[in-house]
Amino acid sequence: MRSKRAAGNGLEAWPGYVDALSTLLMVTIFVLLVFVLAEAFLSAALTGSNNTITTLKEQIAELTSSLSMETSKDATLSQELAALNAQLASAQSANASLTAQLATSSGQLTTLQHQQKTLHSQLSDAQTQSAAAAARLAALQAQMVAVAGTPDVQTALATAKTQLAAQQKLNAQDEAQITLLNQQLAALRAQLAALQTALDAAQTADAADKVQITDLGKQLNEALARKVEELQQYQSDFFRALSESLKGEPNIKVVGDRFVFESDVLFPVDEATITPAGQAEIADVATAIKQIATKIPPNVNWVLSVDGYADAQPINGGPYKSNFDLSTARALAVLDQLIADGVPEQYLAASGLGSNNPIAQGTTQADYAQNRRIEFRLTTP
Repeated sequence: MRSKRAAGNGLEAWPGYVDALSTLLMVTIFVLLVFVLAEAFLSAALTGSNNTITTLKEQIAELTSSLSMETSKDATLSQELAALNAQLASAQSANASLTAQLATSSGQLTTLQHQQKTLHSQLSDAQTQSAAAAARLAALQAQMVAVAGTPDVQTALATAKTQLAAQQKLNAQDEAQITLLNQQLAALRAQLAALQTALDAAQTADAADKVQITDLGKQLNEALARKVEELQQYQSDFFRALSESLKGEPNIKVVGDRFVFESDVLFPVDEATITPAGQAEIADVATAIKQIATKIPPNVNWVLSVDGYADAQPINGGPYKSNFDLSTARALAVLDQLIADGVPEQYLAASGLGSNNPIAQGTTQADYAQNRRIEFRLTTP
């Protein structure tokens, strides 16, 4: 009786086993189908990502080539600017020399003109004296005719003739000196005209050089603006990479062109030793920096500035004398951690600013916590 009942129970359980096995087989087939479809979708997505990466690499290569060409142009423009500055300095020196010569010549001309006026006055006086002597001679000749043969008259006549010859000799010397002065004045006027022509030419060349230097300065400013735009592009990439790494952190935020870490995230109170959690946060920053460093061309000067800040509460006791000491020690600790995480030290700079430039103006503990911070900026040296 018991054996029949046991046999009957075994036959009744067999359909349940079959259903369970069928269900398990269907689930297995469904899971395999899901895996196959997921693999197909992932393969298509990876293919699209590879194409996008290839396109981005080509664009980066084109940008690198364009940047190299711009750098070469900047070097050429700098050389041309230096040459033009040298030419301008030479032209200005020549201009100053010509101006000094012109002033000297003008002084000499004034002196000669004064001498000419003096000689003209002397000549006029000599001519007046000559006319008076001629009148006296005529009177003497009339007296001689009246009293011819008188020894006194003959002596007076001889004396008058001697005086007249001397006066005529003086007049001839004055006229020769005036002629010489006129020749010197003409030579000085010709020299002044030549100096004025040279001065005009130098001023014209000076104006042309200034125009060319202005154009070169404008071109250099445009090139510098392009450099700034390139660095801003890398700043955007850095911000994006760091934002993705630090997503969800409530005590980390972006203020303008800076990433701001509240010090409580990285350090214990009134200390400058980074906590293990803070080391993990700095490691994310180092990863983002190393990713960006591979994209920035070698000829673009950049640096990651690490700025430490403290709150306005005075420090009483401890190893730090002031908030400046504490903020500087924390900035240096972050810089050392970045170097330990593989960031090249030539791209890093640290500074401690104490309680200056607070973010929050209040005096609550929450305000003080915001002002105790570490800021990262990707900038130029």
